[in-house]
Amino acid sequence: MSVFATLVEQLADLLRPLFGLSAAAAAIVAFTALVRLAVHPLSRAAARGQKARAALQPRIAELRRKHGKNPEKLQKAVLELHAEEKVSPLSGCLPSLLQLPAFFLLYHLFSSGSIGGEPNTLLSHQLLDAPLGGRWADALGDGGAFGGAGLVYLGLFAVVTVVAYFSYRLSRRMTAASAAMAGVGGAGADPQMPGAAAMGGVMRVMPFMSFFTLVTVAVVPLAAALYVVTSTTWSVIERSVLYR
Repeated sequence: MSVFATLVEQLADLLRPLFGLSAAAAAIVAFTALVRLAVHPLSRAAARGQKARAALQPRIAELRRKHGKNPEKLQKAVLELHAEEKVSPLSGCLPSLLQLPAFFLLYHLFSSGSIGGEPNTLLSHQLLDAPLGGRWADALGDGGAFGGAGLVYLGLFAVVTVVAYFSYRLSRRMTAASAAMAGVGGAGADPQMPGAAAMGGVMRVMPFMSFFTLVTVAVVPLAAALYVVTSTTWSVIERSVLYR
């Protein structure tokens, strides 16, 4: 925690000539971009994996016609096909999972009153009129929704809503394309794969996931909310490029 706090402070010092009192907020955005750049190779691999899974659908359809009356044999054949082509049905989850430690680190850093036995000076930093360690409830209690801090949150909510809308459209298009190739009634996951029912459920819910970001932004410290908003925006841009 102390090392990370020092890193944020030093990055904020570098950005202070450009961003003034909001330099720490800019440092968090820059840190988020660095995290996303670090996992970008995995995102590219996940995109290649999804395209490879889509390319396998005609062969899987042929296996269904061949082994349709023998579910166990069909499942084994599908698993062998994925292993032969080196395609993992879960590869797309890895980039998201690897970002969780960074989010929780920021959450704890801006929720702690002290670090290493010393007062947490990061809590004195702000984004315009909103403290980076504060939450939306704090902003509502200090000036209301249209006070200085409240307006910062309204701006974040507006950004999240726009990003969520584009993410919704992109996810719907990807899910529809996957379902059309899979031919499984919109689930987008092969029914003979282990965990296919769960995967199908996730894919049906996925178009709405970005809207849940609004809840996250409202309940976590502003610093963690900035991470979420920046990462979500990056994800939509990245997916629109990688999956086109």
